[in-house]
Amino acid sequence: MQLKTVLLGITAAVTLASCAQSPTGRSQLQLYPSSELNKMGAASYEEMRKEGKINQDEQVNAYVRCVTDALVETLPGDYAQMDWEVTVFDEPTVNAFALPGGYIGVYNGLLETAENQHQLAAVIGHEIGHVIAEHSNERISSNMLVGLGLQIGGVIANSQLDSKEAGLLMAALGIGAQVGVLLPYSRTHESESDELGLEYMADAGFRLDQAPELWRNMKAASGGAAPPELLSTHPNPDTRIQDLEAQIPSLQSRYQQAVAAGNTPNCQRPASLDKPAE
Repeated sequence: MQLKTVLLGITAAVTLASCAQSPTGRSQLQLYPSSELNKMGAASYEEMRKEGKINQDEQVNAYVRCVTDALVETLPGDYAQMDWEVTVFDEPTVNAFALPGGYIGVYNGLLETAENQHQLAAVIGHEIGHVIAEHSNERISSNMLVGLGLQIGGVIANSQLDSKEAGLLMAALGIGAQVGVLLPYSRTHESESDELGLEYMADAGFRLDQAPELWRNMKAASGGAAPPELLSTHPNPDTRIQDLEAQIPSLQSRYQQAVAAGNTPNCQRPASLDKPAE
């Protein structure tokens, strides 16, 4: 009975939620004001710029800026009016990020993997989706709440159970919180950002079929190696591709309307990004 009481107490603490909603209508836990997250984003961005090697190639920077601007012009609410800062990092990492406050980073490795403007838009749109859906707020809030719940559980366990039983309980709670709460949150965030990013692509006039192609390239670049989806912070690449392909038909009319309205991006990918023939 004591063990059951402890578990119920932790469950109640971890499953608390606020009344916030994401752009897709999903309930969210958000304990921090946006202004604080924007400050964190600015500080992290400056730190990354100081520590990283920045690509100074004007053509490469203009290409990334062109794709970003095309997406930003059609973003919802005040996000279209934000002065989004963009940095290209001269590093082989196949990655990109966007931070609260309007900060975007793209790495050379990603620019080589994304074969055209549409595939690059898929990644940048996805990263912007994380910002607009305030996933960082939700992530930090859930981490804080899980940590609080584990602390409470530790106090209860140490006061009511012997040391061996308390240790086993806390180990189980730690694993349960990671797999049962934090990782699913991450997978949910990734899938939601894929959904939002595809919408931004449609509104900006980028070809939707290139989003799943980008993730096929990403899968190939990883050599097909990936942890089990249950224990991964990202959806399995095949699941991601299937979900994107399933969403595309519902956005075709939206894409066609954007093209008819004159949204036809023409961002020229520099030849310097092409990998040399082996």
